[in-house]
Amino acid sequence: MLLRLVPEFELRRDVVPWLAERGCAAALDTSENSSALYVVNVERNGKIIYTWKGNQKNTHIGLYDLQTKQNEHLYMFEKNLHIISCSINNERTLLAVSFCQYTEEERASQLLQSVSKYLTLLIEIHPINNVRVLKAVDSCVRVQFLYPVEGRNASRESRLLLVSEDKYIEQFDIHVVAEEEHKVVIEKSGQLPRAKVIDDLVWAQWDMMEQRLFYIVPKESKSTLRCVQFYPDENFNSILESHLDIAVNDTQLKLVNFGYDYCQDQDVASKSLNLQVFTSKSGGLCVCCSLVSDTPHEIIYSIYFLHKGYNKTFRVSLERTESHQLKEVAFMNLDYYVAAYLPGQFLHLLNVQHPDLLCYSLFLTGEDARIDTLQNCSIRSPWVSAVLDCDTGTLYNVSISDSALLQFLQRSKQDCERLAALHCALLYFQHTEDLEMQIIRWISENLSTCHSFDPIQEFIIGSLYCRMCPETQNLDKLLPYTSLHDWIGVVPGVVCATDIISLPVLEFQNSKGFWEKLNSNLESVKYAEPHLHYHSNMLRREWRNLSEEREEGRTTAYLRNIFENAKKVLSHLDTWDSEARLVPLFEEEDYQQQLLMGLMVAQLKDHLMRHLQYVGKKKIDQIVLDYVANLLNLVHRIMKEVWRRYQLHSCIFCFDERGSAGEFAVFHIMSRILEAANGMCMPLPPGFHTLHLGLGVRCLPLHTLLHYIDNGILQLTETCVRKLLKDLDDTEQNEKLKFSIVMRLPEALGQKVRQYWNHPINANLIARKYVKFLLEKLGNRQCSRPIPERPSVPVEFLPLNYLTNILAEIENQENSTCHASEENNLSSTRERKVWLPACISP
Repeated sequence: MLLRLVPEFELRRDVVPWLAERGCAAALDTSENSSALYVVNVERNGKIIYTWKGNQKNTHIGLYDLQTKQNEHLYMFEKNLHIISCSINNERTLLAVSFCQYTEEERASQLLQSVSKYLTLLIEIHPINNVRVLKAVDSCVRVQFLYPVEGRNASRESRLLLVSEDKYIEQFDIHVVAEEEHKVVIEKSGQLPRAKVIDDLVWAQWDMMEQRLFYIVPKESKSTLRCVQFYPDENFNSILESHLDIAVNDTQLKLVNFGYDYCQDQDVASKSLNLQVFTSKSGGLCVCCSLVSDTPHEIIYSIYFLHKGYNKTFRVSLERTESHQLKEVAFMNLDYYVAAYLPGQFLHLLNVQHPDLLCYSLFLTGEDARIDTLQNCSIRSPWVSAVLDCDTGTLYNVSISDSALLQFLQRSKQDCERLAALHCALLYFQHTEDLEMQIIRWISENLSTCHSFDPIQEFIIGSLYCRMCPETQNLDKLLPYTSLHDWIGVVPGVVCATDIISLPVLEFQNSKGFWEKLNSNLESVKYAEPHLHYHSNMLRREWRNLSEEREEGRTTAYLRNIFENAKKVLSHLDTWDSEARLVPLFEEEDYQQQLLMGLMVAQLKDHLMRHLQYVGKKKIDQIVLDYVANLLNLVHRIMKEVWRRYQLHSCIFCFDERGSAGEFAVFHIMSRILEAANGMCMPLPPGFHTLHLGLGVRCLPLHTLLHYIDNGILQLTETCVRKLLKDLDDTEQNEKLKFSIVMRLPEALGQKVRQYWNHPINANLIARKYVKFLLEKLGNRQCSRPIPERPSVPVEFLPLNYLTNILAEIENQENSTCHASEENNLSSTRERKVWLPACISP
């Protein structure tokens, strides 16, 4: 099972034994009489209110504290009542209760037409004292005390929300005073002050943790979602408005998280829309609703990603099942995900932070979607990562199991499943060394099975995003979270339609926390969010241009600054990993990679400075250095894991032996790392190309090795070529290898390393290149150009020595007669061109 449910509270476990100690037998048989003991409400401070029937059919109300794990008896009615709603204030001095006095049958039989069906009371319970009637009506009423911010001292004022089935909500202000012996009573004997909060609503949901009230009012053919925020200073104001294309039944009021009277909720659910609002810590705001389908065995549900400005509607075709077995979709808030769950059919984890690509949401069926403890839809999500099963009275902490997710990743066969599971593993969980190791192992085993994405790119980009974004607010909107620009695949069994919707309107001043983050998300959507993410297009062009400048020998202040950036990154990296490295990386200078990493630092810094000016230059410098250093460290981490797995050591630079199967596997992985890096224009640790070439020489046949070199997969580095020329003896096969390598060396590198191969073929090449240089100089009359020093190579070939001396004399004469006639120079050049081949012909 992918979802892990840990019971934090159970009626059977935490309450029933306590009731048994008190001698209450009537409440113990919960299987046959589920209405005898049930949860009524869950308060913000972790207090769970429940009710049960006593031995004399009287009605009791109790409280369980999640922190202390203790039960407390609050109040008793000396008659059999059906408690609909109940709430206790933060100081535990007042109790508000709403209940039904009788059923319709009792009313008809006892001729109680003049007696109100529902009664709402306010009771002093510190100690039990006065009882005040708040409402006596024929319409159902729910009650909910407002709670101040955590840590605030006890207050003598309490505020109570009263929600009427007649589609209005009002607030009561209650002042209490302390009398003798710590007795707390309501201050005024007359009517309590009250104010109308909302009128003419058709749906409402209470957010107990943040003290917010979401509600919907009908408006012409559409509906309008609004939100009222309650503040500790007793004020409240409407802060959000959003238009939804949802048809809401305005004949029946539907309430969410205003108590948990399951019998009442079931009756209302059959007549009203199944809809919930979820918020996330990152400023996500989602409206989830299940819709009615005209097609048998089809479920339709919509998720309005209000913080992104679009709605996704999903159609799921079910396996054939009896119509009475179909239940409505239940929604759960997991913060990073919203879960749509249909017991026995599917579990859909929808990505809230990155909902644009369907491949980043997990759709599970069969055993993967099974949740043993939730086999019905009588569940509510009172706060993030919590689920209350109203049927059994169990409160669960809900999370995604990392072990189950990795197992799912390992056995998944489709790219959409792999992408969703990999994204979840990288961005949902806190990174641990063990989790990283298992992901890297899976990547190394599945490089050839992923067709629509590169798992190495996803691992590096996702890991960087997860590590860096918590450091600074809004950084998540500027750094890439995926290597994919789009995804055209499908998720089997699901049809998705996306519609653009209008953005919500926010009205707040100096509000922090969620509303500030939501506003930031909406602003990024207005300014075309995808374009805010850093990408490597400019980096690739600039890298290519600067590489050409280097080849032409130009060095500018800008270029020097780029290399200074690279030095800072490598120095920064050294402070993280002072112990000896298992993989021989970071042991040499690599001009191209240092140029790329320095350039990435410069461009990423410019990108962040444009959008995060308020952060400050010093902080941005640190973010950029951390980002590039983490990037290099992740490549090193991959290399270290595969190095350990295949038990390699430094013998890869012994070229007189062929490579093992393990070395070939590592070479293949390094080739894929190089491919991933080229695709993202990402720097690699200095020494990577040397290591890659060394493995290639050991593992590949000559023709394949040369093919890899010619196609740029293997790059010739000074360190590896020098070692190869020095260490390999001159057997026929080795001569062939050395000659093929030397012939492919770039001019600048060739001048540095050819001297390490003392062989006539190499001497021949040196002579040819030197003669070519002299003749071109003579022919172009470039006397003023500085002449490079002649390579001091000891050569055993006497004709070549003689030729070298002759050419040296000619060179000296040419320097002394630089302004001689052009015709004499050209004629002497022709003579040398004719004589040369015969002299140095091998």
